[in-house]
Amino acid sequence: MTHGSLFSGIGGFDLAAQWMGWENIFHCEWNPFGQKVLKYHFPNSISYEDITKTDFSIHRGTIDILTGGFPCQPYSTAGKRLGKADERHLFPEMLRAIKEIKPRWIIGENVRGLVSWNGGMVFHEVHDDLEREGYEVQSFIIPAASVNAPHKRERIWFIANSRELRLEQCETSRTMGKRQEEVCREGNKSSLQFKADGNTSDATNTNCEGLERHRISRETSRKSSEQSDITSKRISSKDWSRWPTVSPVCNGDDGLSNRLDSITFPKWRTESIKAAGNAIVPQVAFNIFKVIETMENKL
Repeated sequence: MTHGSLFSGIGGFDLAAQWMGWENIFHCEWNPFGQKVLKYHFPNSISYEDITKTDFSIHRGTIDILTGGFPCQPYSTAGKRLGKADERHLFPEMLRAIKEIKPRWIIGENVRGLVSWNGGMVFHEVHDDLEREGYEVQSFIIPAASVNAPHKRERIWFIANSRELRLEQCETSRTMGKRQEEVCREGNKSSLQFKADGNTSDATNTNCEGLERHRISRETSRKSSEQSDITSKRISSKDWSRWPTVSPVCNGDDGLSNRLDSITFPKWRTESIKAAGNAIVPQVAFNIFKVIETMENKL
């Protein structure tokens, strides 16, 4: 599958796509430090800088999954929460890129504060905007701790799939299924005819066998999906009250040696810490990607 990322940071989504074995077509990041990291680790990807000055129409119809952790500062509880009045409110630019690219799947990520900002206005606008473009949208709050990271770090994840393209895929699948059934029926008729003619050889129809294997495979996938849902509910039911990220933030062990507390970090160290703080958790994206690939394989 092909993947493109917006607001790419240091490449969390791109790394997860690489783990999946997907092709990273492009990334887009304005921060110089992030650009250096992306160009180093993903040298074969097209590198864009300022999203507001980039025309993505060259990628129209060629990207399977478009991702973007659009800037969270306008909604973060750590900031002023200016929301749409903040110049970093850039989801409209991501929406423009979506219109130009027309990807099959979209994944957006932001801080949990987006859900409650101004009564959930922006949260609902993201849903409405994507639905107007022909996507069906589901959103989930998933913490970093769900993939065994030692911190809570709750984030809102928007997962959208093109309704139009999915209907086309389903129609193609139904047409192929009907043809298989017709061939299967014809094969059964031929088998009966052979026996009526006195031919006792086994006229096994391979199409029928394939259809049956497909049915068994779908049933297995369904049971696996149900088990995954149970596991997800079990993960989300953990008690977070003792985690060090609960206020006050420095309540617990942050994993760093106390001997480092008095060290003044150079600029590159500061930039890397800031970038890691803004980055998505690639293991979360990886698990979302695995579900998407499962859905694609079913279709």
